[in-house]
Amino acid sequence: MEDFEVIDKIREYFEENYELLRLEGGHAVTEDIKQLALTQVLYYFQKMKDVANKVTDTEVKLTLPNKTTPKGRNFTIEGIVDIVRDDDETWMYDIKTHDLEYVQSNKKHYEKQLNVYAHIWQELRGQALDKTAIISTAYPEGLKQAHLLNDQFRIQYELSKWNPMVDLEFDQLKVQDVIDDFAETVDCIEDKKFKPAPTEKLREKMEGTNALFGTRVCRNCDARFSCSSYREYATSKGKGERGNFKKYFDDFGSDTDKEDWVNANLQARNPDNL
Repeated sequence: MEDFEVIDKIREYFEENYELLRLEGGHAVTEDIKQLALTQVLYYFQKMKDVANKVTDTEVKLTLPNKTTPKGRNFTIEGIVDIVRDDDETWMYDIKTHDLEYVQSNKKHYEKQLNVYAHIWQELRGQALDKTAIISTAYPEGLKQAHLLNDQFRIQYELSKWNPMVDLEFDQLKVQDVIDDFAETVDCIEDKKFKPAPTEKLREKMEGTNALFGTRVCRNCDARFSCSSYREYATSKGKGERGNFKKYFDDFGSDTDKEDWVNANLQARNPDNL
């Protein structure tokens, strides 16, 4: 299939998926935001088409069953990856929406996860593996700005320096440590030990990004508005999301209304007052 045919298919699938999400969620976006999202997908294809053409197995489900926590609970580790077989090599990719700079600055975090997946692939499936890597789908800020300015020269420059793929090291000796971390987390979840990060942590700038922890991490948590740490962070003086949330919260009726809303959400989030 020629590139122009692939691009036509991408546009077609994009429209179908957008319409499905709009109908299921009841939400729509403006046309310019929609086109910006489509452009991101097309740029991503332009950068990764060589890898995409070599993918032999997509969304491969990996399962590590019959693991036991320190307290005797059984659990299973599962993951989804893509596999590329090229000549005599086999590569495993895990696709993330995380910022490229963040992934590059926190390789050790991602290596832990990929080490377990590689272990499953090699030891349980008995298949060779030569390399593991993360593919970051996040839109580089420089490319986004170049597109908004319609600066073709800068677009080509930003595309040329953008490499969404981050190679990771595979260390078989670290696999058990990661499994042990999973086991301890399972026990904490089952014992309902949920402790939010302190507010000071939310105000820290995350390595590899210009974003604060409270924005970069907490914005992906559905329970953030019922979290005391996030509420303190969000209602403090700040710009962007914090400032907007404070204005909304200040307009939320009387102090009694606010207290009832907060307490109701905290109770829903933490019914056992843990």
